[in-house]
Amino acid sequence: MAKVVKFGGSSLASAEQFEKVGSIIRAEKERRFVVPSAPGKRFKEDTKVTDMLYECYDLAEKGQDFSKVLTDIRSRYDEIIKGLKLDLSLDDEFKTIEKNFKEKAGKDYAASRGEYLNGRVMANYLGFEFIDAAEVIFFDEDGTFDADKTNKILSKRLENMENAVVPGFYGSLPDGKVKTFSRGGSDITGSIVAKAIHADVYENWTDVSGILVTDPRIIENPQKIDTITYLELRELAYMGFSVLHEDAIFPVRVEGIPINIRNTNAPSDSGTWIVGSTAQKSKYTITGIAGKKGFCSVNIEKDMMNSEIGFGRKVLQAFEENNISFEHLPSGIDTMTVFVHQDEFMDKEQKVISAIQRMAKPDKIDIEADLALIAVVGRGMKSARGTAARIFSALAHSHINVRMIDQGSSEINIIIGVTNSDFEEAIRAIYNIFVETCL
Repeated sequence: MAKVVKFGGSSLASAEQFEKVGSIIRAEKERRFVVPSAPGKRFKEDTKVTDMLYECYDLAEKGQDFSKVLTDIRSRYDEIIKGLKLDLSLDDEFKTIEKNFKEKAGKDYAASRGEYLNGRVMANYLGFEFIDAAEVIFFDEDGTFDADKTNKILSKRLENMENAVVPGFYGSLPDGKVKTFSRGGSDITGSIVAKAIHADVYENWTDVSGILVTDPRIIENPQKIDTITYLELRELAYMGFSVLHEDAIFPVRVEGIPINIRNTNAPSDSGTWIVGSTAQKSKYTITGIAGKKGFCSVNIEKDMMNSEIGFGRKVLQAFEENNISFEHLPSGIDTMTVFVHQDEFMDKEQKVISAIQRMAKPDKIDIEADLALIAVVGRGMKSARGTAARIFSALAHSHINVRMIDQGSSEINIIIGVTNSDFEEAIRAIYNIFVETCL
């Protein structure tokens, strides 16, 4: 049995946290492959090492003195090394970093050094083999992740290894330059490593005991989700769930490898299991609630629209020509509504409206701004009658006007549109009707 364990920045912010991580890894011999992030915040007002590296490289790029910031970064690692009583020097590593910063090696290179250095420390601390991610994770010339090449080379490299540390967040381009994933990309690296070794489990260790039903900034102490499917998580991640990078789902999903979200500071907690499918029923009809503010709705009306071939294409072409993507597209017999991000739309508003008028010739166009979209997701909704009615009832009881409702064909997702000002209260109302009433 083999497990891949990825640890987030808060789990590796100090020597004390490193010791917790070491205990977790040594507790099970199956935890053979480790993916570390860069050191995160040690306390609320602290700065993440990745942010320090961006600041340092920004100075270097401007030709300014960056030595103090680089020394501060060095101190973060020296503090961890000293606290762990390791026989390890990063002198050569920091000389190389300083040289490459002066030669303007790029922001991706700069950002990746946090994970690279933490990987060096972690490998020394555990006595594991260190593998530079730039040697085994690859991107195409255009910056697209090369899954096939990576899986082939990484699988071969790890094939006969008992234990290894592979830093998260970065890989390399065809010319050898370092390329990073988007922020939070260490989750993706862990997933890639899990696929390469055909892991039994991918454990993602962070500072929470699993995925919560909804945002704890809106609901105080929301309930934890015990089991969630990849599809449910994908729907919620799209609407703002941020416990796991959404692109981390794909490599393990095709291999049928479950993900277990765990808490470094509470290792005995079971966390949340993310699986392909399950016969286990969720505690509640819904699995999770997520949402975002800042949308516009463009409502287009035209008599006999449903019988006009190509009407929808003409409307969407107006958005495409202005490089605007749409979020949702609910429609009726003579109406069609396009939901878009307000910040993308406002500067191009009249260009889009003119294009719709020219190509689709509608009877009327109405625009409404300052809207929020809320996704209510749950595999239990398929077999539960009256889910939408319960949502409407809860929102009506809280005096919230629903501007849009859209249910996907998978029947596990209902999208509700409300005003920005009603966003938090709407989430509270939905949470209360599906979760609080069941406790």
